[in-house]
Amino acid sequence: MERVRYEYKIVKIDGEGLFGGKVDLSELEDHFNALGRDGWEMVSMMDTNMGYGATKWVISTFRRPLG
Repeated sequence: MERVRYEYKIVKIDGEGLFGGKVDLSELEDHFNALGRDGWEMVSMMDTNMGYGATKWVISTFRRPLG
């Protein structure tokens, strides 16, 4: 059985925009859907803490099979 190999893509979103109204969720959804149409699958999403409960970045990791 052949082992599946992947390539990865990282998408970083400025966390301040999530709460300050700068991130357009519809635009973000369109971007994620475009990645999905290109074969990318989201495998994780995490935030990085800036302190006092604030989010610095939201980082999404996508993968798709090589080939």
